[in-house]
Formats: sequence, structure tokens, C-alpha cells
Amino acid sequence: MRSKKAHSSVRQQISVALTFLLTWLSSIVYGEDELADEVLPTLKKHCLQCHSGDDDAESEVDLSTLSRQSLIGNARLIQQLVDVLDKNEMPPEDAAQPTEEQRATATRELRTLLHSAAQETPTARAPIRRMNRFQYNNAVIDLFGLNCVVFTLPERAMRVHRNYFKPASGKMADVVTVGNRPLGKSQMIEPLLRGVAAFPQDLRAEHGYDNRGDHLSLSPLLMESFLKLGQSITQGKDFTPKRVAIWKAFFAQPKEGADVAATVHDRLKTFLTKAFRRPVGKEQLDRYAKFVLRDIANGADFTDAMKSVAAATIASPKFLYLYDSSPNPSNQTGGAINNFELASRLSFFLWGSLPDDELLQLASAGRLANEETLVAQTNRMLSHRRLKRFCDSFPSQWLQLDRIVSSIPNRQQFPRFYYLKYRSSMHMQMEPLLLFETVLIEDRPITDLIDPDFTYRSNKLEFVYGSLANKVKGKGGQVTVLNFRRVPITDRRTGGVITNAAVMTMTSGTERTQPITRGAWVAGVIFNDPPEPPPADVPPLSEKPRHGEENLTLRERLAAHRERAGCRGCHEQIDPLGFALENFDPIGNWREKYENGRNVDSAGELFRQHKFKNIIEFKDAIMAEKNRFTRAFAGHLLSFALARELGPSDQLDLDNITKAVVADDYKMKTLIREVVLSSAFNR
Repeated sequence: MRSKKAHSSVRQQISVALTFLLTWLSSIVYGEDELADEVLPTLKKHCLQCHSGDDDAESEVDLSTLSRQSLIGNARLIQQLVDVLDKNEMPPEDAAQPTEEQRATATRELRTLLHSAAQETPTARAPIRRMNRFQYNNAVIDLFGLNCVVFTLPERAMRVHRNYFKPASGKMADVVTVGNRPLGKSQMIEPLLRGVAAFPQDLRAEHGYDNRGDHLSLSPLLMESFLKLGQSITQGKDFTPKRVAIWKAFFAQPKEGADVAATVHDRLKTFLTKAFRRPVGKEQLDRYAKFVLRDIANGADFTDAMKSVAAATIASPKFLYLYDSSPNPSNQTGGAINNFELASRLSFFLWGSLPDDELLQLASAGRLANEETLVAQTNRMLSHRRLKRFCDSFPSQWLQLDRIVSSIPNRQQFPRFYYLKYRSSMHMQMEPLLLFETVLIEDRPITDLIDPDFTYRSNKLEFVYGSLANKVKGKGGQVTVLNFRRVPITDRRTGGVITNAAVMTMTSGTERTQPITRGAWVAGVIFNDPPEPPPADVPPLSEKPRHGEENLTLRERLAAHRERAGCRGCHEQIDPLGFALENFDPIGNWREKYENGRNVDSAGELFRQHKFKNIIEFKDAIMAEKNRFTRAFAGHLLSFALARELGPSDQLDLDNITKAVVADDYKMKTLIREVVLSSAFNR
């Protein structure tokens, strides 16, 4: 458990170091190369009592020896300094502030220093990792050419009832028909392999995704379950020519008179290359072939023997694990990954599955890493129907929409949420997901995710929004399937991934809104700057006002939290983001007053630069910082693509990606292409 003193130490460390650096960087502007003589006495007088590096120090860094060289060796600290300076988080509000010119100069010089430090920092590499459940399902489907799913995936929120998703058209349908599993058992009805039990769902990492290498371990128990899973897939009653597209090419009995051994070798070579995403060696191919031929020699049917080897293949670590075969694994600054590894990285990023034949052929020819070819393949994949898998995985995790499943607003206070006995959360969840898909398919600016001129609504969702509804009616389909219509945004209080009912509901409690939770969501999701967890000894605010608090606004009730020394710094950053959304009640309805008659106050200031009085001005403030949002969103996308947390060595890539996206009017597909072309993605 971290003490209050330890909890606040990081920000104190940054504040002290920043004050020092501002002075130092100003000296650089005037042509001095060394630390100014007057800086060290200031540090000794004001900082070293708490930051001397001894056992009682509050910080983890010894500022008594701080120098340019020591900073070069601490790229992560430089990154923190850049962040707090660029966002006006430091120095604290009650401290003397640098001029805008000093702040701009300091930020610029720190970024230059960061890029130098990143070159001295070991290059982060995508970790070896097991396929998650979603990827495994897709990979098995593609390997065998199944026309059904392996097992039902509850984490895939959206069920497509009519094929509206046509990325090659570049246009999203005006009316889409979808379903959502929690609406009822009818949403579970889809073609699948009966008798195949799914392994446990892989959970989303905190401030991350469910494909993170450090979360995807393989215990002996899980390894055993994969062995059984492979058998249950290939030995099941539904694993037949009707379901399996490669049946004739792989499982079917060879023609009479054919050389069985040669046939087995030929079939396995193609099959194993696709399954393992790289050429199969002769020794390995012979081992698998002997397995089949031994079974046949012992009296097994040819098809049954091929089923057995197929089951062994999808239980092999070479199938289950995603990894890069660096020529020198100990060299963390190693060069580019090879063409086959690039093919896998690209396909699992955009399709959540194995590379197709075209990618493997280009990799085999050594051509995939060519920039022109890589762009062409990325464009092809962005137009393929398998892109739906990216939309089924990334946006819901980025927006943390899994949280809405556990939302249970008070039934008496918010009856609209439970209209017709069906929880509205399932309708709510579709709106931001359909917005994301539209921005992607139509290659719209990513700023449309924040402030679009359209949205998708069902009749029930319009009912839930009340006064914020568009009043555009259409056909229902509201029980087992949901008809969503594309409607114009006529009121900027609604629309976008921030001001929608799903986010408002999942960031609220059962009876009241939670501005701190909402602010933390905005900080983490929109600006990719999640706050630290609160100290363990801070009591939660009660759902209902305590005695004597009945006439207070929620802002007044929460004011006490800002008075704690260990909490003030974070609250100064996240509270304005949360209170900006305070006019939305716990299910996303608009309100001007609280139940006690007091007016809702949503005014605040973003990054100590952009004052706002209401939600529309808050959106304007975010749009004024759209380059910052672009960089933050690029960070989310790059982290998802690399299946790891980003570090200092990735910051130059993020700068370059952001610059290219801004230059192309913030287009979504440009962002994806730039992620693929980045050095981080290719090493």
C-alpha cells in the first residue's frame, strides 16, 4: 500500500525537476552549455531536503546529481517532464509560472533531449505472446476455411444481422440491423461447431488491450485445455465438408494410386506454413508427416489421421504464440523484423488472424517490407470484409465499453433505462461502435469521433435520450434485432464518443453521476493520460448526500477531496474533464438542475488554456487541441498494433505519425497506414 507521501512524490519530483529544467533550458537559449552556477545553490536550498536520494527522500530520483547526462539516461523522466509541461500541469497553479515563450522553448528542447535519450534507451520490442480467445477463433476459422465460428464470443458485442459492413464500398449504410448478445439467448444463435467449449476470456489490460503480451501467459492447465480443444474441433460432428472449405485439399482421401507419403508431405507443407505463418523446415515437416503415416500404417483412416495432425497443429506453440525470431534475442536494439513476421503483425493488427495467401506469398518473395508494397497491402486489408474483426476488437476496448455491462441505474430513478423490460445499455453500446465503423469505412477525419455531424440511433435509444433525441422515427425491430438509422446531429450537446449515453451511463453510479470517474475516462481514453489510482485510504463519496449535504451541489461535495495534499494534483487535472459532462445524468439525459434545485455547473478549463462554460464549449476546447488528441489516439492504436505498452523509444514514431495525419486532414486510414509504416511497427 502506498502512503499519501509516496503517492504524491512522483508529481513533486516532476515539479521540482521542471522548475530546475526551465532555468537550465533558459540558459541554453542564451548560449550556455553547462548548468548555470546559480542553479545548484537553489536546488540545494529548496529541493535536496526532500529529493537527496537518501532513505527518507520523497522522490525516487536523486536531484543532487541531476545533469544533462543523467537526464539522457532517464528517457522516461524526460517524457513525464514533456507531458506535464506541454499540458500546463506543472508548475502547480499556486507556483510562479513560466512565460509562454519559456514554456514553448522548454518543451521544444525537452523533446529534442528526449529523442536523444531514446536513442540511448533499449528499443522496446513486441513481446512473445499467446493468441487471445478472439484471435484464436479467427485463426482457426481462416486456417480451415470454416463457414461458422468455432465458439460464441460474448466479448464481441455486435452481431450483424444483415451484411451492412462493406469497407470496399467506402460508404456506411444509412440503416443497419444489428444485435447484441445480452439482449437474450436469440443473439447466441449463430452457426458454430457444437461441442467445442471456449477457453476463458482474456481480460483487457488496465489502460490497455486484451492482446498485451504480459497478460497472455500459458499455464500447464491452459496448455492441456488447448490440446483437448484441438481434438474437440477436428473430431466434432460439425467438422465436415459442409463446414470446412479446405476439406478436399487437405482432409479428403487421395485419388486411388496416388503416392500417399508424397501427398501427405505436400498437403502438410502448405497447411503448416499457413498455420505457423512462416516456412516450415524439413525436419519439422518430416516429423508431422511421420505422425500421419504412422497412424495410417496402424490402420487409421486417411481423413482421421489428417484430423489428428490438424488438431496437433492448432495446439502447437508455433500456432498459439506470436513472436519475432530476432537473430540475436539479447540485442534489444535489433533491426527490422523479417517479412513473415511483418505479415503476421499486419494481419493480427487489422484482421485479428493469420496472414492470407497473398501476404505470405509477398513475404516469401521478400517484397512485403518494401514501403510501396506495404502501403498497397494495408489499403487492400482496409477494404476487406475481415476488417470487421478490427472493429469488433479495438474500438470497444479503446472506449472501455465492457464497463457498461455492469451498469445498473436505480430502476425507480431512471425508468427509461429499463423501458419494455430490456436494459438500454445494449442499444447505447451500439452508437459509438457504429460511429467508429463509419469514420473508418468512409475514411473520415478522426476528429469526427469527437464532434461529428451525424450519429446512429435506434427508436429505443431516441426514447432514452429524451429531450436530446433527434425525433427521427423509423421501423422498430427492437426486441431481438436493432435497427439503427443514420441521423444528423442537430444539437452539438450529443454525438461523438464522449457525449453519448453509453459513456455517461458506464461512468456513473446507481443513483448519481461520478465526475471523477468521467474525468479519468476522458483523460485516459481521449488524451491517453490516465491518472494514477487514488490512495487506498481515501473513502469513496456516498451515492446519496449525507446529513447536512442535502443542499450542496456535487461539485461542492467533492471539494473536500481536493483539500488532501496527496489528491489535489490529480483532481486539478481530471475534475474539469468530469464536470464538463455534469449536465448529463446517470443515463445520459440532459439536466439543468440537481434534484435539490441547485443549478448544474459544468464550467472549467482545459489544460489551463481553454475556458469553457458548457459541453459545447468543452468540445470546442478539445477541437482546439485536436493535434494532441491525434497523438493520443495514435498512441492507443500503436499500442494495440504492437501488443505492448509504449515507452520513450516510441515517442519519435508518435511525433512522426501525428505530423503525417495532421498534414492529411486527420484521415483515419492515413493514421492506420502511418502506424504500419512506423519504425516501431517494423522492428
